[in-house]
Amino acid sequence: MPPGVPYIVGNEAAERFSFYGMRAILATFMTQYLVSASGAADHMSEPDAKIWIHTFISAVYFTPLLGALISDAFWGKYRTILVLSLVYCAGHAALALNDTRGGLFLGLGLIALGAGGIKPCVSANVGDQFGPSNQHLISRVFSWFYFSINFGSAIATLVIPKILHGKGRFSGAHYAFALPGVLMFIATVIFWLGRKKFVHVPPAGKEFVRETFNKANLKIIGHLYVIFAFVAVFWALFDQTASSWTLQAGKMDRHWLGVEWTQEQLQALNPIFILILIPIFSYVIYPLMDKVFPLTPLRKISIGFFVAIPTFLLAAWIEHRIGQGFHPNIGWQVISYLILTSAEVLVSITALEFSYTQAPKRLKSLVMSFYLTSVTLGDLFVAGVNLFIENRDGTTKLPGASYYLFFAGVLFVSSIAFIFVARKYQPHTFIQDEVPAPA
Repeated sequence: MPPGVPYIVGNEAAERFSFYGMRAILATFMTQYLVSASGAADHMSEPDAKIWIHTFISAVYFTPLLGALISDAFWGKYRTILVLSLVYCAGHAALALNDTRGGLFLGLGLIALGAGGIKPCVSANVGDQFGPSNQHLISRVFSWFYFSINFGSAIATLVIPKILHGKGRFSGAHYAFALPGVLMFIATVIFWLGRKKFVHVPPAGKEFVRETFNKANLKIIGHLYVIFAFVAVFWALFDQTASSWTLQAGKMDRHWLGVEWTQEQLQALNPIFILILIPIFSYVIYPLMDKVFPLTPLRKISIGFFVAIPTFLLAAWIEHRIGQGFHPNIGWQVISYLILTSAEVLVSITALEFSYTQAPKRLKSLVMSFYLTSVTLGDLFVAGVNLFIENRDGTTKLPGASYYLFFAGVLFVSSIAFIFVARKYQPHTFIQDEVPAPA
């Protein structure tokens, strides 16, 4: 196992705590805590909050293009991650110190630049630690990498909402945003400590341009992006756990397992289920499925698309019951999270590893950034839909269950089409040459 892996995993756990802790409370902060410069309440409507959140998430997953360009052509992955991590920390500071729309815009902008800029570099840096002699360990390490993401996310999503809603001295929006900032600083320090353990793949410089515009590489990237476009539809549904699902949970009976949960804490179910489901899928479900038919990465992704559809059908039923005046128990959302997380294991982990192995050697960060823009496309689609359906009085043209049924229908049509696309895709695997870690 490469010696730099523990530092990468530790850095990722702390960074994901910072990101998901901040993201978990955004919808509530925008609709209940936002103030004007004078200190008066300046709360957003639910459709406006959805537009802000999904626009922000789309920016987080678009800026990886910038990070990949800087990394692969000029600075290399290590320096790019270190510098942009400091920008990331500044974004958290802006949110913690200013609870107006100006502070929100500045903070989210800096976080989008920092978090997005390091994304393709961090995941590509994982793969760079491996060569031909240990490439068989890549799948295991990407699973641990994803495990660390969700470990940090789970803890943050349980803790940060309690700080936001708390009544003690160290509670409220300022402290709820400050703690993720502290964790991001710790993540930066952990990464710096591993600087002598990593394999450092140098930037390509001018060769980067030649590699990028090489006809064969452009063809590979083009074929990959067809796959990414379908993955974007999955993210359009998944990322609504931070917006529409959170707002829906606020209208439900949140007593479950003898505890009253906040509406934001339900998001912790996703990373908790990830921690449980990764080993189950890796050691039980995948081997059993592979005995029935060859389980290729694209088949995993296709199955995941179909698994995700029932979650929005169930969300539509919940919304229908709310519209009738009932308060369904959040146990129904627990079921939705379990199904959606199963789909995430099939789609997201698989697509992350697939994107790395299919990328030409000198374009790993760039291709990872192209994969991440699939999230941008999905969230821009959600933001665009909410912008289109919002009426001037703050109501919506897709009320109640119809909103969720619309997205379920979009994913169903996409899932059918993906079957035919996946059959035509010809995979080509590229692994880095063996490079020894610094002594």
